[in-house]
This record gives sequence, structure tokens and C-alpha cells, in this order.
Amino acid sequence: MKNGFKVPEKKQYTIACIIGTRPEIIKMAPVIFELQKHSWAKIVLINTAQHRKLIDDMLDVFNLKPDYDLDIMMPNQSLGELTANLCTKMESLFQTHSFDAILAQGDTTTVFVSSLIAFYHRIPFGHVEAGLRTFKKYEPFPEEINRVLTAPLANWHFTPTEMEKENLLRENIPDERILVTGNSVIDALYWVLEHKPDTGRFAHLNNIIVVTSHRRENFGDSLKNICEAIIILTKQFPHLNFVLPVHPNPNVQLIIESLLSGYEGIHLIPPIRYDEFVHLMQRAILMLTDSGGIQEEAPALKKPVLVLRNSTERPAILSAGVGRLVGTVTDNIVNAVSELLTNDKLYERMSQGGSPYGDGHTSKRIVEALKNTLLAD
Repeated sequence: MKNGFKVPEKKQYTIACIIGTRPEIIKMAPVIFELQKHSWAKIVLINTAQHRKLIDDMLDVFNLKPDYDLDIMMPNQSLGELTANLCTKMESLFQTHSFDAILAQGDTTTVFVSSLIAFYHRIPFGHVEAGLRTFKKYEPFPEEINRVLTAPLANWHFTPTEMEKENLLRENIPDERILVTGNSVIDALYWVLEHKPDTGRFAHLNNIIVVTSHRRENFGDSLKNICEAIIILTKQFPHLNFVLPVHPNPNVQLIIESLLSGYEGIHLIPPIRYDEFVHLMQRAILMLTDSGGIQEEAPALKKPVLVLRNSTERPAILSAGVGRLVGTVTDNIVNAVSELLTNDKLYERMSQGGSPYGDGHTSKRIVEALKNTLLAD
């Protein structure tokens, strides 16, 4: 029964999966794979191309081709312009096409606008990776507010852990709309390890520390501090190899290349395909990152992760002892890495393995929940 009327069961339900950034395709791909197994689901893949340069290779990795490409990325686009552009193009698409459900993953502007336009058209919206919170308006920016605004618009909330469920309950989201599923990034990680062999691109390097930094709140002095810490650590531990896939955003690229180029133990590389990155993480001894996904993936690969932020919406890695918040102060970063490299017991504890964010079956739980709702009388 829907709105008091019995709706005949359809042979197929059209489900739009919306992506726009690299993490979104990584985490949405396993859900799409699972949906493809079911005859009742017709999948429509919509790519907003919010991060054009980073998403096309990801589609190749997972052998996925969008049905619609909104191509909304423009040079030096402000967040306001991005939001307006997304609203206009998504509204046009929703007006001319019929969808039974919308799925989007994470906390980007793509996700928030998708939930808003779905609401305007009364289309049920499923939020994959729901409930993450730092409770700090500008950390991360603008992601924290994107996910807060998405929550009241969503019909299904697929949370990674009980912690995120509790966050949503405190925001008066009904319990029956929340399902603890794990995080689909672990499904993607295991899929790559099974289906994409290591090319050996980084086989010539030992003692690898992988570094990623791209958050808006780290632009400027914080990013400079991170670079300075890497330089100091290179001098203190000359056997280390720091590998940095450099984000193409000019606010990141210009600083990193100006400060870190020319050092023997520092390897600046363009962004790499996800399968190559998974195998790079597997070869690493630890991770330094302000990324969200890596906080989830590193523990699954038994790699300690030091978070280059002042707060994290993934506190389970802290309580599990597999990750630490180190912030962006140079001395704090240097001290945290030095301690891990010289304290065998600490390193062993943080390398115990097992991500608190999934067992590789998240996508099955999400699809089962959709099936139970859409196919119900």
C-alpha cells in the first residue's frame, strides 16, 4: 500500500544511480553490480561529472558507462555556481524522465542537489553512507552541511555503523528509515583485489608512505605545514619513500609541486586509477591522509592511518585503535609518524586489521532494503 492505495507490482523499477566524483563511483559501483543481478531493477547511471578529470578513469576501472552525462564542471566554478548548474540540469533531466528511486552516495554537492530535486519530484531517495557527522559546520567544508541537509530529504538512510545511526536518530530521522549496512567502499576494495591484478608499477619502491591531501579546509597554510612535515621526515628517515598522488585542483597542485619537487624520497605523481591506488596502499607501511575513503580502506588492508584533519566523521577508526587524528601542525605530524616508525608495539596495534566500516556485503544489504520496499504491496 502506498498513500492508502494498492499499487500493482511492476516488472521493473527504474533506479537512477547518481555519481559525480571519484569516491562516488568507487562506492556506488558495487551497489550497481548488485542491482544488475536482479531482473526487477533497471539501472540508469547519471554522471554529473562534478570532478571530470578524476571520474572518467574510475568508470573504466569498473567497466561502467553513464546513460546521462550532465557535464557540469567549469573552470574556477564557485560552490554557488556549481549548485545552480546542478539544479538546472538535474531538474531538466527529472522533468523528462521517470524514475522510481534515486540513489546517491556521500556528501558532495551532487548528493545534496540530487536529494533536493528528487524531493521536489516526490521520488524516493536513498542516501548511501548516511549519518556521518563532525558536528562542525566548516569541517569538512562544504561536506558537513551537504550531508546534514540531505538527511531530512532522504527516504532510505544506509549508514556504515551504529554510530551514524545514532547521529540520525538524534536528528529525529525515524528509526524505520535507517539501516546499518556497512560502507560499500569495502565491497569495492575487495572487488579490486579479486578482479584487478597489481601491475607492479610501484614494485621498485620500499618503505612507502602514501600521502593524500585535497580538502578545502586544508588549502593554504595547513597544506604548507603538511609539506614541511614531509620534508622533515624525509631528512630524518632517508629510507622512506613518500608517494603523493597530486590532486589537480590548483589550490593543491601549485603548493605541493612548489614545495616538494626535487626531493629524492618524495614522489609526486598524477592521480592514478583506483585499482592502482589499492595496490599502492597494499604496498605501503602507513597512510597520511585527509581523505574520508582512505580512513575506511586502510584498516581493511592492515595499514595504520594518520588523519591530517582536526576532526573526523569516521570516529570508529579512533575507537578501534587503527587510526589517529594528527591535525595539520607540522610538529604534530612529524611526531606521530616518528612514533609509529620507532614504536613496534604501537605500529602492531594500529596494523591489527579489520575495518569497522564493512565486511564486503554492504551492497547486498542496500539492494535487499530497496527490494523489500519497492516490491511490497
